[in-house]
Amino acid sequence: MRSPRALLGIAECFVVVLTSSVAAAQPSEAPAAPISKQSQACIECHEQVTPGIVADWRTSRHSRITPEAAAKKPALERRISSTDVPESLRSVAVGCFECHGLNPAAHKDNFKHEIYQINVIVSPNDCKTCHATEVEQYGTSKKAHARGNLAGNPVFHGLAESVNGVQELRDGKLVSLPSSDMTQSESCFGCHGSEVVVRGMKTVKSDFGDYPVPDLANWPNHGVGRVNPDGSLGACTSCHPRHSFSIAVARQAHTCGQCHLSPDVPALEVWEESKHGNIVQSLGHEYDWDAVPWVVGRDFRAPTCAACHNALLASPTGDVIVQRSHDFGARLWVRLFGLPYAHPQPKSGDTSIIRNKDGQPLPTTLDGEVASEFLLDVKEQAARQGEMRKVCRACHSTSFADAHFARLANTITETNAMTLTATKLLKRAWDGGLADRSNLFDEPLEKKWVRQWLFYANSVRYASAMSGPDYVAFKNGWWDLSENLRVLDEAIRAKSPPEHR
Repeated sequence: MRSPRALLGIAECFVVVLTSSVAAAQPSEAPAAPISKQSQACIECHEQVTPGIVADWRTSRHSRITPEAAAKKPALERRISSTDVPESLRSVAVGCFECHGLNPAAHKDNFKHEIYQINVIVSPNDCKTCHATEVEQYGTSKKAHARGNLAGNPVFHGLAESVNGVQELRDGKLVSLPSSDMTQSESCFGCHGSEVVVRGMKTVKSDFGDYPVPDLANWPNHGVGRVNPDGSLGACTSCHPRHSFSIAVARQAHTCGQCHLSPDVPALEVWEESKHGNIVQSLGHEYDWDAVPWVVGRDFRAPTCAACHNALLASPTGDVIVQRSHDFGARLWVRLFGLPYAHPQPKSGDTSIIRNKDGQPLPTTLDGEVASEFLLDVKEQAARQGEMRKVCRACHSTSFADAHFARLANTITETNAMTLTATKLLKRAWDGGLADRSNLFDEPLEKKWVRQWLFYANSVRYASAMSGPDYVAFKNGWWDLSENLRVLDEAIRAKSPPEHR
């Protein structure tokens, strides 16, 4: 139990959130850690060839501390979770070779570069050498499985093909051509993650010479569910960009906003217009973005995505409020992102295994009945919501938090009802032969149905969860939910025979 003094300190200090446009706080000065001869060789060359990479690495914590020293930090301040770091790595800085030289036998992208064998891609399996707990948590998440959840779901293929690919007029008819791998890698799989495949070797010509390097398909890519050449899933650099791997950058709302933005997942824009976003964008220059743990009221005063979803938060008196997790769904009880309805969070990060009552790979039927076998039960939903409530109550009263969550629950119920109405209208079109049900997403009437849940219902729910009122009402909100239903109804009536209008 926290003491009354601790609770008072939190209440007085905190208004949690994160900022989007403020520079990360500079790390405290520390003597440079010793550099291995292998990494020193890399640096001497790459300071000429790719000076930006080396300069970025020199700003990193990796360059300033050894794994051995990092492991001796107090438990709450520790950023290394592995207890069995190889002896050869313990007493040197985490440099070029320490990351790119790991696990060569597992890497199909391993090749001889000058006198060393290195890997092009540093994967989560390599990062777990020092960060085992974080990689284990991430590996069970929806983010790690994001590519497979999309690629392994035949229903989603129809949605992806209705978005991507070139359309041509042939014999007066509009024809959609399959999208290329390159198009997919920078659209849907730009966020979900591509599968990086080694096709062989190629020669890269530069001012510094010609170099044989692996020829990688679907690269570059930093999608959260990237399939790496060593078979591992994910990209730590989605949030901790190379080569600084900054925790300060990872805590910025705009980092999450690389993928979580309108029209389908308008989290960034909603946060920017919320009271939290207002505070952070006004005062974020005063925050300590690099502190571990992140102390509410001292290091920051209003939350970004990281504060609510995964950061280790503590009170000014040192009490832990919530533990760190790299499973970004660990504090989530409901999945706001409608497919096509909001529903309880899935039990597994691998959602490709889900089958609803109708045999579809979806968490609900088209009528809204949940596939409960694959989703969290009521007890686990309550436990997860309890973790999120701890974050809220670090700044807000219990009654304030209770009212917020009650309002969100009501929003979920009402937006699901609006999606169900749209689905009933679309079924009328299918039953009347006005649309072909083989692909749920490609015809004009179906695209209006998709807008109902993918853009408008999602926008209302995200805005309710994060207190962005204009996105509840007018920016892809209730206005569009209502108007879209009317337009869909009128379009179906106009196409129907007179006796069915």
